[in-house]
Amino acid sequence: MAENMKCACGAANIAIFPCAGASNTGQISNKIAIELARQEVGNMMCTVGIGARAPGLMKSAESSEKIMAIDGCPVNCARKTLELAGFNVDRHIIISELGIKKTRDMDLKDEEIALVLEKVGDILQSE
Repeated sequence: MAENMKCACGAANIAIFPCAGASNTGQISNKIAIELARQEVGNMMCTVGIGARAPGLMKSAESSEKIMAIDGCPVNCARKTLELAGFNVDRHIIISELGIKKTRDMDLKDEEIALVLEKVGDILQSE
């Protein structure tokens, strides 16, 4: 996987919200969010907590400089959840638009995760 990826968007405080849906692409979105947090691109946060309007999570999102939603597919649950809660999504990534076909197969392939992470890195570097 890519090493020490940085977002070229200039924000030091980026909140990363994955969809983590019930498909391979949803679970890949979660894996990508974990890796971006490990690489200190931003802080992974709980999308479902935003849907529940959990006060601490709402406050954390409000204090973020930028918000990134990572959706598995074009249903865009993560982005829509954030927008319904009143947040502006600064960067939206859709895993199924990066060459991964959405399936119900939860046996994630390391090569697909690596490919998506590389593509996400390219997207973030080009901002």
